[in-house]
Amino acid sequence: MIADSGRSVAFTGHRTYDGTAAESLSAAVERLYGRGFRTFLSGMAVGFDLAAAEAVLTLRAAHPDVRLVAVVPFRGQEERFSPADRVRFLRAVAAADEVEVLAGGYRRGCYAVRNDFLVDRAALVVAWYDGSPGGTRYTLRRALARGREVWNLHPSGGGLAIRPVQPALF
Repeated sequence: MIADSGRSVAFTGHRTYDGTAAESLSAAVERLYGRGFRTFLSGMAVGFDLAAAEAVLTLRAAHPDVRLVAVVPFRGQEERFSPADRVRFLRAVAAADEVEVLAGGYRRGCYAVRNDFLVDRAALVVAWYDGSPGGTRYTLRRALARGREVWNLHPSGGGLAIRPVQPALF
């Protein structure tokens, strides 16, 4: 169970994320740790979500009080991944401190349920959002509507009422 949503961070981002912001992502999780955040929630999708989970696990190696919560939208999600991404997913899930599987199998709307779960249990959302439509936009709009702090690591800022967080700020 997620102990304190006021000290929790959720991640959301595009599946097309290619590792471009790896240094910014690592710096962001380190900075968030410095601000007192200890629980980090990843939606476990290919792309930014898995990269964020891995960055949290790297942080945990230096700070054992860090917790990774793997929020899996449905049992068997990884079966849709490439073999390499399936291995990354399974490693992250095995290393997670908590795994929340939200549905027994795929069903329409399960990704939105996962995204709602993430936002509703976090005080801050770290994103990789380039302005394109889809689940990341949905999640960020929900986060902003609920008054969550949002950090977007994408240099374009994505066009929502958020600005990109510059790496120099870390």
